[in-house]
Amino acid sequence: ADVVAYLVNVTVRPGYNFANADAAVAYGQAICDKVAGGRSYPQITGDVKSDFATSDDFQASYLITQAVNELCPAQIWPLRNSAAGYRPPGL
Repeated sequence: ADVVAYLVNVTVRPGYNFANADAAVAYGQAICDKVAGGRSYPQITGDVKSDFATSDDFQASYLITQAVNELCPAQIWPLRNSAAGYRPPGL
């Protein structure tokens, strides 16, 4: 796991506004737990969009990708498999 890379990527990009590094890491770990627990990509995307009051699929996808790639890389394939065929609303 590369916590530093995750923090750099999600705190430099505008839109998330975590209170501090611990909150950012905790949020990312919660995403990892959701993937490991079997929640699908569309469900997790919906959670992130709700949590950050946005309809921006890219913003949600970016945070999910950063969390999984940097904090729980073992969950990359389960996440990818659950995202197969996903199309953002409106496309």
